[in-house]
Amino acid sequence: MKLDGVLFFPVTPFGADGAVDVEVLRQHIASRLEHRPGGVFPACGTGEFHALSIDEVRTVVAAAVETVNGQVPVIAGAGGPLGHALAAARAAEESGADALLVLPPYLVTGPTDGVVAYIEAVAGASSLPVIVYHRGTAKFTAKAIARLAGNPKVIGFKDGIGDVGLAQEIVSAVKARGREDFLLFNGLLTAELTQGAYRGLGIPLYSSAAFAMAPEIAMAYYDAYASGDEDRRQALLDGFYAPLVRLRDQTPGFGVSLIKAGLRLNGLAVGPVRPPLVDPTEEQLVELKAILAKGHELAGR
Repeated sequence: MKLDGVLFFPVTPFGADGAVDVEVLRQHIASRLEHRPGGVFPACGTGEFHALSIDEVRTVVAAAVETVNGQVPVIAGAGGPLGHALAAARAAEESGADALLVLPPYLVTGPTDGVVAYIEAVAGASSLPVIVYHRGTAKFTAKAIARLAGNPKVIGFKDGIGDVGLAQEIVSAVKARGREDFLLFNGLLTAELTQGAYRGLGIPLYSSAAFAMAPEIAMAYYDAYASGDEDRRQALLDGFYAPLVRLRDQTPGFGVSLIKAGLRLNGLAVGPVRPPLVDPTEEQLVELKAILAKGHELAGR
């Protein structure tokens, strides 16, 4: 599988009745495809996987697959309690997804061998290849990733921990395995802020929650990043991403809540976040609106 460009993690819209709003989801995804994402990741972290039932995961992934219509790969989320993860993997396969992003197990922390076994169980639940998400209770050593890289169904690694020394060891371990096809990407919150460093580690791909909210800004950053225009990249970091991170860090869960709020500010009725996440206050919305205005100004230069 080839992923090239910004990785798009759509939100999951909810209607007034609290159910998944499939039509708004289709609009959301379709409107971003014209901005050239490298892949679409429905029902993952930004899509509130933690709050979706298996039936809702199936609905979200099926709508994404139908909307994308083969233009780029669709990688669906699977994780949480093992039974839920296995069911999500099967639902994603039935819905036509191309691969799975394996999110962390629920709550419990097991030894490395146990987390590896969790990944192997999810990989065995369907015919889909899997990408390992290194975050939360899913913590891996370089040796563990080298072991998983020996399984051809494991095709990638997404780092959400931020330990750059360990990340470098993992990159080296994958290379030693001879896996030229193995996908390596930065999955930290607001990954643009750290991607300059991750590129130096040999991790060229990154997920972009900002792309879901403001694709013009996210693509301006990506184009500067890809072309080596460091002045423009730094201007976007200073003027948009750093203020967005400061606002994000005011409240737990705002990595998702702000993205949905930004979409609502732009006229797309994606609805609120589900508990335990909370939506921004009026004062925070005013701040977000100003940050977005500055980002669009910088992107237009």
